[in-house]
Amino acid sequence: MILVGALLSVVAAVAALRAYLRLRRARAALNQRLTEEISDLARSTGELERCLSDLDARAQQLPIRISELQQNLSTLRILTEALAATLRQAQRVLSYSALKTLSAGRVADLLRFRPAPRNDPRSG
Repeated sequence: MILVGALLSVVAAVAALRAYLRLRRARAALNQRLTEEISDLARSTGELERCLSDLDARAQQLPIRISELQQNLSTLRILTEALAATLRQAQRVLSYSALKTLSAGRVADLLRFRPAPRNDPRSG
């Protein structure tokens, strides 16, 4: 009976030793896997930090670009108003010139076809 008890103790000890060795291997594999994941996360975090720095630099440039766009729009508005005023003036000049030409043509027509002057007692 003692021999059977001792044999069972040896079998239990071997089983416990195997379980311990499996636990150690699993923990080593887990430790290796966690180390790799942490390294990947650290790399990704570094990349995110660089991207955030780039985005921050771009975001700081946005107000400058928006200001430049607003200035360009103001300049464009002024130039458009000046162009509209110039075009209105050109239209007036052309209208006046056309009216003048038309009037000159009508006066010439009237002079050509003017009836002969009558002897009027009022004229001296």
